[in-house]
Amino acid sequence: MLHTPVLPELAWKGPLGKRWPRILERVEKVPGGDYPTASLPTDAAHGAWLYRDNVRARLRRPRADAYAHCPVQLITPTGDAFLSQRLYDDLEQWAPQLVRRTLPAKHWVPRTRPDQLVSWITEFVTAKEEGDPAKQVAASGTYADRFGGQLVLVTGAASGIGRATAFAFAEAGARIIAVDRDAEGAARTADMSRLIGAPQAWAEVVDVADEAAMEKLADKVDAEYGTVDVLVNNAGVGLSGSFLQTSAEDWKKVLDVNLWGVIHGCRIFGKRMADRGQGGHIVNTASAAAFQPSKMLPAYSTSKAAVLMLSECLRAELAGQGIGVSAICPGLVNTGITASARFAGVSAEEEKRRQAKAARMYGLRNYPPEKVADAILRAVVRNQAVVPVTPEARGAHLLSRVAPGALRALARFEPRL
Repeated sequence: MLHTPVLPELAWKGPLGKRWPRILERVEKVPGGDYPTASLPTDAAHGAWLYRDNVRARLRRPRADAYAHCPVQLITPTGDAFLSQRLYDDLEQWAPQLVRRTLPAKHWVPRTRPDQLVSWITEFVTAKEEGDPAKQVAASGTYADRFGGQLVLVTGAASGIGRATAFAFAEAGARIIAVDRDAEGAARTADMSRLIGAPQAWAEVVDVADEAAMEKLADKVDAEYGTVDVLVNNAGVGLSGSFLQTSAEDWKKVLDVNLWGVIHGCRIFGKRMADRGQGGHIVNTASAAAFQPSKMLPAYSTSKAAVLMLSECLRAELAGQGIGVSAICPGLVNTGITASARFAGVSAEEEKRRQAKAARMYGLRNYPPEKVADAILRAVVRNQAVVPVTPEARGAHLLSRVAPGALRALARFEPRL
C-alpha cells in the first residue's frame, strides 16, 4: 500500500492522519492519545514517499558495495507486527561493526521504551568514542542483544542460584544489583559480575522479609540506578520436619523469607515497573516442592506453593502492562541452602548431622546452579509462566497434572537422614 502512487499521501493528510494516534493507543498501547507534534499527516506522507524513492529503486538496481563503515547498533523490538526480525538476517555482511539489541516491545519503541533506548544509545556511543573494549563486552555474551544495559536485581545473590543468576545476567551485559543479608557475599557477587561483563554492578545488604527495608532499597535503586527491568526474587530458606514438630516460630521464619520476601519484592518493585509504563519481567524462585507434597516439608512446600500461585495471579494482572512473570521450580540443586537448612524437632547436634548428610546427597546429585540460571534467562526471553528445572522437577510437574494420586503416595515416603 505504501508503494501505491499518491494514495498514501492522500490517506495520511486525510482521515488516517487524524485517527492514527487513537489507533496506536488502542492497538499498540502507545501512551497518550495525541501525536507529539501536529505535523503527523505531513511526516507520514513524507515517510510514504521515502518508501517509493528508496525501496523500489534499490530492488531494481541493488548496490554490491553498500557497506556501513562506521559502527552500527541495531535495536529490534521482538513484537513488531510490521518488520520481522528475519529481515535482519546476515546483516553483518553489510555492517561489519554491528551490535544487536532486542527488547520485548512493539513497533513504536521510541515512544513506549524511551528509557531503554537512551541507555543503549548512550552506552554504545560512549564505548565507541572512548574505544574501551571493557565497555563493549556487554554485547558478547549469550542473550547480550536482549539484556545488555538492562538493570537486573537479584535477591539471595550471595551464593547458589542467586549468584549464578547474577553472573549469567552479567555475562549478557546487564547491570546488576546483588541483594543479600550477607554483605561480604553480595559484594563478592557484584565484584565478580563486573569482571564477567556487567558494565556496572552494586551490592545491597537487605533482609527481604523486612518491608520497610525493601521500600528503602527500592527508593535508593530508583534514585541512583533507575527502574529495575528484571527482578529476580530468589532469596529463600529451607526447613525440614513434620507438621506437628514444626513450631509457629518455625513457620513464621520460613514464610517471612520464602513468601513475604517475594510479596515485598513483587509489590514494591513491580509497582515501579508498572508506573514507568515500559514493561519488565519478574522472576520468582519457587520449587518442585510447590507441586510435590512431602510429609517432611510441610512449611517449605507450603511457602513455595504460595509463591507459585502468587506468580500465576500476578502474571494475569500485569500482562496488559507488558510485564511478564515467571515461576522457576528447581528440584535438587547443589547449593548452600542444604548446609543452612533447619530441621524442626531435633537437637542441635542432630540438626548439624542432617545438614551435612543433606549437603552430601545434593552434592552427589550435583546439578549445578548455573543450569537454573540459564533457565531463568530463557524464561525471561520466552516469557514462560512455570519452568520446572531438573528432570525430577519436570517429572513431578507432569505427575501433578496427570497422576496426582501418585504424588500423594510418594508424599508418605520419609527419607533416611
